[in-house]
Order: sequence, then structure tokens, then C-alpha cells
Amino acid sequence: MTEIGQYTVIADVGMSLIQLLRENMVPEPVLQPEFIGLSSPIDKGDLSLSLFLYQIKESADRQTQMLSRGAGTLQFPPMTVELYYLLTAHSAAELQTRTLDEHRILGRALQVLYDHSILKNSALQGSLADTNEELRIVMESLPLDTMLTLFPNIPYKLSVCFSVGPVYIDSTRVKATKRVIERDISITG
Repeated sequence: MTEIGQYTVIADVGMSLIQLLRENMVPEPVLQPEFIGLSSPIDKGDLSLSLFLYQIKESADRQTQMLSRGAGTLQFPPMTVELYYLLTAHSAAELQTRTLDEHRILGRALQVLYDHSILKNSALQGSLADTNEELRIVMESLPLDTMLTLFPNIPYKLSVCFSVGPVYIDSTRVKATKRVIERDISITG
């Protein structure tokens, strides 16, 4: 866990995924690191690969243990969530080769995510860096009609969905505690 009140973990997971993809996909099949970024597939700009957080779900693996934060202070357990991403390839190539280009980009992205299905240590960015956190990357399957809703008013583009977790969002609630100073034990017979 990180310091009390850490709320940047969602952004830090996104940064960690982007850094992983940039380190493993540039210069082939993506020419420059700036062409891989966080964006809706609708607002992709000049990106070759967009990563879009489309859903956050609370995990069933809820923590219940209070965390010690020094003498006399307990912190409530963090919220545990799973993050769901949509990965979409975009090519500016000529119409005849655009689809092949996008398939190559998606294929390499899948390969990278599969080979790095657990992110930890130096692969983690921001508040997650130098922690003992481990994030699992799992490919997800969405029904086509649900996928289509992620592309309103534009044609659907082949995309891949995956989840990342567990992600812990720290609680800001703390509880003061006192040490046990005396004990009263009575035995009746």
C-alpha cells in the first residue's frame, strides 16, 4: 500500500501500460512513442494505438483488514477494483494496406501484453513505482453489440478488451486506537 489518500493509481496504471507498449512497440510496428497513448478510439488524433479505459468494477476480492499507520492509527482497507481497457489500432496508410497495418499493430500489442501479463517493480509508474504491487493483465471478451456502443457515430474498428487488476484505491478514513494499558481478569468458581 502507499501513503494515506493515494488516488492517482488509475492514472498510474494507464501510464504503466502506455510505457510498457512504447518500450516494446517502437520503432516497429509503431514509429514513435508519442503514437501510443491514452485516448478514446473516437478522439484518437494521430495515434497508431489507443488505450481507452471504458469501465471500472469493484473486485469481489475485497480487503477487510484495517491497516496500521503508526502508533494509535488504523486506516480503513482500500477499495479493490479491476480496470477494463479497449485497445484499438489506427493506421494512416493507404486504403489497400491500412487493415494489414492495423492487424500488425494489434498483433504486436497482444504479444507484448501476453509476454508481460504481470506488471510489477520497474514496469510500474507513478505512485505504483517502488511498491510490491502486482497487476495482472487478462484478455476479456465483450459481446459485439457492447463493443459497438464504444464506437458511437463512427464505424467499428477491430479492438481488443482486457482487464488490469487488482488495483487498490486507498481509503482516507482512519480510526484512532489506544494501547491496552491494563487487563481485568476475574475467575469465578
